[in-house]
Amino acid sequence: MVDVPTLVEQARAGGPRAVARLISLVEGASPQLREVMAALAPLAGSAYVVGLTGSPGVGKSTSTSALVSAYRKQGRRVAVLAVDPSSPFSGGALLGDRVRMSDHASDPGVYIRSMATRGHLGGLAWAAPQAIRVLDASGFDVILVETVGVGQSEVEIASQADTSVVLLAPGMGDGIQAAKAGILEIGDVYVVNKADRDGADATARELNHMLGLGESRSPGDWRPPIVKTVAARGEGVDEVVEALEKHRAWMEEHGVLGERRAARAAREVETIAVTRLRERIGSLHGDRRLDALAERIVAGRLDPYAAADELVAGLTGES
Repeated sequence: MVDVPTLVEQARAGGPRAVARLISLVEGASPQLREVMAALAPLAGSAYVVGLTGSPGVGKSTSTSALVSAYRKQGRRVAVLAVDPSSPFSGGALLGDRVRMSDHASDPGVYIRSMATRGHLGGLAWAAPQAIRVLDASGFDVILVETVGVGQSEVEIASQADTSVVLLAPGMGDGIQAAKAGILEIGDVYVVNKADRDGADATARELNHMLGLGESRSPGDWRPPIVKTVAARGEGVDEVVEALEKHRAWMEEHGVLGERRAARAAREVETIAVTRLRERIGSLHGDRRLDALAERIVAGRLDPYAAADELVAGLTGES
């Protein structure tokens, strides 16, 4: 058994091993997870969570590393949660993300962790929300969540971050891909990386045009900026940080930040509740109640929806 209060105290003091252990408890769905979350709840809520997503090859890891450098220059503690499809369950492998961020390995003000998606759709690991809470409660000022990449269903980062950054690059057909994937609807800041390549200006113009199509913003609404960067050389990164800070200030002024965080908490509660119900339903295979309902359906005395209603009522105690 883990001494949770001591572990939390060590994490708050900046101990990377304690932070790693807490996240491992989250990933492993430890029996002590309830105790961990109860201890962390009063301590979380101060970190600024920034999600970075984009197609493979646009330079997400390089951009993330550049943002870490920019925030560290401001004296802020930064945590990086890099969600990767090939990361082992332990999260202990040296992935490409972590290799590219090796410049920060010896910095006590930076913590980098890789997590596996474990087949979870949306580009984020199922345990990401609680891992973010661990990092938040551990006293990090900024948490950068880098996803595995975007596809037509991989826009979940918008539901987990305070601000979502969508990265694109010239010459990759990202404009069309962005429209297909729906990420034009979730980006708060857009970054055209590798802006030293031909076509960067055209990509920015195309993106600006698509953002304007069907736009129905009212005066005072947030207009996502488009920033051009060459992350490998650190060019334009300060402008990205400035855009992020402006978005955070706008959200705080208009009450959007609180709304987003409340919605995030609601989704987390829903996920936990649904998971618990699914576990209970899963244990019913071979149960006489389920078999009896199935027999009534086959006999034509009950339809599947009514059967499901009876099953849920039995599980939850509803009449």
